Parts: sequence; structure tokens; C-alpha cells
Amino acid sequence: MIYIFLAEGFEEIEALTPADCLRRAGRTVKTVGIGGSVIAGSHGIAVQTDLTEDEVRLDDSLEMVILPGGMPGTRNLQKNPTVRKAIQFCADQNRLLAAICAAPSVLGEMGLLRGKTATCYPGFEPELTGCNAVAEPVCRDGNLITGRGPGAAMDFGLALVAALNGEVAAEKLAGQMVYRS
Repeated sequence: MIYIFLAEGFEEIEALTPADCLRRAGRTVKTVGIGGSVIAGSHGIAVQTDLTEDEVRLDDSLEMVILPGGMPGTRNLQKNPTVRKAIQFCADQNRLLAAICAAPSVLGEMGLLRGKTATCYPGFEPELTGCNAVAEPVCRDGNLITGRGPGAAMDFGLALVAALNGEVAAEKLAGQMVYRS
């Protein structure tokens, strides 16, 4: 199970592109609405979520948590106890954690980036506490995968597929989607 947390003001492309890539790759992905079952993105696109936060289960089936960026979505994720518990569960269980754009700042604030290399939206680097911040579209350091911003959403989604299904599967999916062919 993969949870993608959506809070009011999330960046639509950063949530839906990884969801689409992972579902095409055969993974079970559930969007989780913070504060309801219909969440509006930062560009006014309302998304019907698969689950609400009270339906989140932290158990052995959880493979990954994904945090899309966007404002004020990132700040809304950062202050939500369910999101924080899911992030900490993944960190404690060495499960995959993925965040893109401004959302790596949530991991930074929680102290999970210390000694790691990560990327984020330009200007959020000071919030990646203890991290070696790089200006790459996507960065993986152990169980942590970060993306730079909306323009990196496809690379981010494919990196998540590679982390779970392998590089060959990610390359095959990219080809099927006519991405950089």
C-alpha cells in the first residue's frame, strides 16, 4: 500500500502524476484526504480521494508515503498528526518516504533529512535541516526520494516506480508512456 496525502492547496501534478505512474506499474496507491474526501489543489482542481485520514492504517502493508508540495498544502500536511505519524512510521520501519517541491521541508522539520542528500523547490533549502541540498530533478538517498518541483513530477513518479519495481520496469513504463522517447 502506498499513501499519497492530499491537503487543501496541494500541487495537483505532483500528486496525480506519481499516482498514475505507480498504478500503471501495478502498485496499490490510495490518495488520502486531509480534512475531507474532496480536496482542492493549489490551482482549484478538486480531487475525490480514495480514503480520509481516519481510514489510514499503519501496518506491514504500508510500503511508501508520498507528500506532494504546493502551498498551502505543504504547511497543511506539516501540521497534521496523521501525516506526521505515517511519516514517522515509515522512517522507523525503513519504508520509502517520498516528497516533492516544498514538501521535503516537512521531512526536514521532523529531523529526517540529517546527513541525507535531497532536493526541493528553489528557496526551501534552508528548511531541509541538516541536509545536503542539491539542485537535481530527483534525488534518492536510501529510503528517501525527493523531487524538485512540478516540472520534475514525471521523473519523480518514475523514480518511485524504480524504487519499488526496479529500473527496468521504470524504463519500460517511460517507453509505454512515450516519455523522452
